[in-house]
Amino acid sequence: MSPFLGECIGTAILITLGDGVVANVLLKHSKGFNSGWIVITFGWAIAVFTGVYASAPSSGAHLNPAVTFALASLGDFPWKDVPMYLLAQLLGAAIGATLVWLAYMPHFKVTEDAGLKLAVFCTGPAIRNPLNNFVTEVIATFIFILSILLITKPEMKIGALDALPVALLVLGIGLSLGGPTGYAINPIRDFGPRLMHAILPIPGKGTTDWAYAWIPVLGPLAGGVLAAQLFRVL
Repeated sequence: MSPFLGECIGTAILITLGDGVVANVLLKHSKGFNSGWIVITFGWAIAVFTGVYASAPSSGAHLNPAVTFALASLGDFPWKDVPMYLLAQLLGAAIGATLVWLAYMPHFKVTEDAGLKLAVFCTGPAIRNPLNNFVTEVIATFIFILSILLITKPEMKIGALDALPVALLVLGIGLSLGGPTGYAINPIRDFGPRLMHAILPIPGKGTTDWAYAWIPVLGPLAGGVLAAQLFRVL
């Protein structure tokens, strides 16, 4: 499988399972309705495990622009391949979000709260404060990327055997740092599905909240690059 296809499929799996567990918990009359934050964080951990394990042999399983930019800033991933990886990640995220919409279509129809429908696709703050929200995403992604770099050292490339520790890392971040912003820690995880929320014909979906969208994009990118620069001197 080509790196582009591997990265696309891995990201699609990540978003299908990740946004899928959020839909299961938040949308009315689903079997998992109101089952809570623990279910969401475990679901996202399994999503990361599966996406990483499936795509690691072909693409190195970035599945996240913060990972791609961090490795490129260290000189361990060619800058010329960054646009290709970003496109693959965006396409995969769009596919995953669309699959979740198709799977839960009747539940979107019976859920009145537009905010819950948006939350299936993308993150949002528990308390809206742009500066604090941005700092939270920087911190969470800094811990995420630094830990990944230490886990995968010295190869500097995520492999299939790293899928479990990376998944457990995401679970820990969700449980410990996910409360303020929903722990995007991945620009494409937020932007791709948010874009599909704007495009898809979801009844009563309300606003896509583009005013907040820069935070889960720039915060993780900043946190990832900072982690890479610290790793450089360790």
